[in-house]
Amino acid sequence: MAATRRDYYDLLGVKRDASEKEIRQAYRKLARKYHPDINPNDKTSEERFKEVSEAYEVLSDKDKRGKYDRYGHDWQMAEKAEAARAQGYGPGGFRTRTYTTGDPSDMEDIFGGGGDGGLGGIFGDLFGRAGGGRRRGETIPGQDIDQPVTVSLDEAFNGTTRILSMPTAEGTMRRIEVRIPPGVRDGSRVRVASEGSPSPFGGPKGDLYLVVSIAPHKTFERKDDDLHIKVPVPLHVAVLGGEVEVPTLKGGKLALRIPPETQNGRKIRLANQGMPRLTGNGHGDLYAEVTVVLPTHLSEEERGLFHRLAELRGGVGAGT
Repeated sequence: MAATRRDYYDLLGVKRDASEKEIRQAYRKLARKYHPDINPNDKTSEERFKEVSEAYEVLSDKDKRGKYDRYGHDWQMAEKAEAARAQGYGPGGFRTRTYTTGDPSDMEDIFGGGGDGGLGGIFGDLFGRAGGGRRRGETIPGQDIDQPVTVSLDEAFNGTTRILSMPTAEGTMRRIEVRIPPGVRDGSRVRVASEGSPSPFGGPKGDLYLVVSIAPHKTFERKDDDLHIKVPVPLHVAVLGGEVEVPTLKGGKLALRIPPETQNGRKIRLANQGMPRLTGNGHGDLYAEVTVVLPTHLSEEERGLFHRLAELRGGVGAGT
């Protein structure tokens, strides 16, 4: 007897009317908890990770979610049937060329008994019960699969790979290595041809799409292909001018010139030091935001200089 599949909403721990944001937040929390990199050689966590990823793949897509809400775990077959109908395919996966007299019960023979329940009812609604018959022509490709993956900003900058476990037609698992190119953005879809679901009608396999999420970085913030970073600047450098060092995702540091009398919060552009563009046409820019750092533990001489500055600027604070 086949095991009962858990409801996708229950897997993510969200209500059926949950918003896209709530679904995304729930998935990311569970993905971090059960990720194989965090739980090496833990089969239970690995299986749990696959379940929540599958649930997120469906519930994060408005169209797929609607079909799941209507058909439950049979939604993929219903989606394939709808696509077939839109393209002129009939039962059995053949494109309509000619019609012959047929028995309306052919649909029930192929997809199960009549009535309102089961896939027979779904396919009967989609294709109609009258004018059945055999059709000849091209077969339908298999279902595409969306696989969520999370990469670090450094990985998105340099490009990376992921090893995925994919089911085979025989029910076993096989591992494939997928290259994620430099410059991917949050929401980018990386296509892997012919690694999707097998066709239920004998056609070619669908494609696999890696749906990329970029993890937050402790230092850099990404906006499109540009990077932003806060750079601490000593007060005397902000006033008199000078240089400070700025880290980059390329590795190493750059010397950033600070003009005299630079105000706190000013952003200075470093051209072509941002993310690589997916098109391969150069890089975005890096914007360094000046964060002026006030001195502490002043010596008597330093405090005296500030008193003198206060006197010259109008006496404010000169007596304190």
